[in-house]
Amino acid sequence: MSASCILLASHGTTGARAAEARALAEAQRTGAVVMHLLVVPSFWADIRGDDWLNGGPARDAFSTYVEDLLASEVEQEISRLGKAARATGITLHSHVRRGQPTQCLLDFAEDCLPQLVIIGTPRRKGEPGYRSRMTLEKLARGLNAPLLVVPRQVEQPENDSPHE
Repeated sequence: MSASCILLASHGTTGARAAEARALAEAQRTGAVVMHLLVVPSFWADIRGDDWLNGGPARDAFSTYVEDLLASEVEQEISRLGKAARATGITLHSHVRRGQPTQCLLDFAEDCLPQLVIIGTPRRKGEPGYRSRMTLEKLARGLNAPLLVVPRQVEQPENDSPHE
């Protein structure tokens, strides 16, 4: 399959990093441009604290703190992935959207018209990261490009062979 544009949805979790590796390898093989989408789920906007946050100034200060924290995490992820792409000569354009992850991906796919969409498997319980999920059925029905869900990499001890 030759792809001139690969849409990669990634936010840095273990599953997402497996998808990143696959997207970069595919882009290197085909010469495709990678359009990286990082979605900041909108659930955080509804966070309300105990009584100390019920006052307007405290709530606003907390919201600013959360927004700054999320912005810092987003910058780190974009920088890390951009560095990996530059190291292999791949053209990567990162975009950040806020909202429901599945809908953001569908909307972005309409804008960039990819030939391939790559995502990772969902985060396992207990792993760090956002508690957001893509709705695979909605993606499969809504995308006009093939969807590749890349399984997380299973780390094996150096001396173990998967074929023994």
